[in-house]
Amino acid sequence: MRWLEHLEEGLITFLMAAMTLVTFMQVIARYVFNYSFVWALELTGVMFAWLIFVGMSYGVRVGAHIGVDAAVKLLGNRPARVVESVAASLCIVYALIVAFGSYQYVYKIYSVGILMQDIPIQTWMPRIILPLGFLLLAFRFAQVLWRLASGQEAHLLGDEAEDALKLKEEPATGEVRS
Repeated sequence: MRWLEHLEEGLITFLMAAMTLVTFMQVIARYVFNYSFVWALELTGVMFAWLIFVGMSYGVRVGAHIGVDAAVKLLGNRPARVVESVAASLCIVYALIVAFGSYQYVYKIYSVGILMQDIPIQTWMPRIILPLGFLLLAFRFAQVLWRLASGQEAHLLGDEAEDALKLKEEPATGEVRS
């Protein structure tokens, strides 16, 4: 599944760069040339939505989501894995329910044929990210559940304290700054 990881990361990078470029062009056009691209705000909103829905699955993959896990950390290794497995299972169920509901929503928009306000395409096209994003999220939670079940290293949440300690270390010498 390396291709999916590269696609995910490439899409996130592209969307961030494209959003920045479109917004920069809009600012320059508006304040330097007294001109405005009518489609810029809508396009940026669509790209931001795609960034969110691709980014949420990326966050699960890299363990970057935050949450309260103080009680889970007090448990032993085995009970903590059970709690994390239940949480991952519930997240899969949630993501699949929302994916199904968003599929129905996108299908209805497709059936009606509504166009976007400023971009001449049908509204269902950019909104297809809703079911796709939640399916990808369910897949990422299933990967976490599989790693938990098979005894591999897996985390649902990021560890901010551990990350902060890693950032405090000097990369070249390994010494800790004071």
